[in-house]
Amino acid sequence: MDASGEEPREESIRDLFGRLVDEGKSYARAEIHVYRQIMLHRADKAKRGLVAAIAGAVLLLSALTALIVGAVLGLAILIGPWLAGLAVAAALALTGWLLVRSGVSGLRALKGDEEEKQALARGETRP
Repeated sequence: MDASGEEPREESIRDLFGRLVDEGKSYARAEIHVYRQIMLHRADKAKRGLVAAIAGAVLLLSALTALIVGAVLGLAILIGPWLAGLAVAAALALTGWLLVRSGVSGLRALKGDEEEKQALARGETRP
């Protein structure tokens, strides 16, 4: 009984289940929002890596083309054009290799970085 002498009104089971369903929906929406934000964060970080990897692959193909053209010209004239083709191919290959390496490390962002993993761990351990 309360101070006025009346019994406190208890919620019905129907009301309790209704509230439980509403809170469950809210929780599911919040979880979906968190995972969506994680996905967008990872995709943004990986996008730069993908562009660098593609640019590196194009440069490596260019290096191969320059090497082949240089070898053909080198066989034709024996010394000048072949060394020039080799120098261009070496420069393009080095640049391409560096870009591909940078791109691959950028694509590792899809797995998530340490800061993100720590934030997720903190969120999972809170009540």
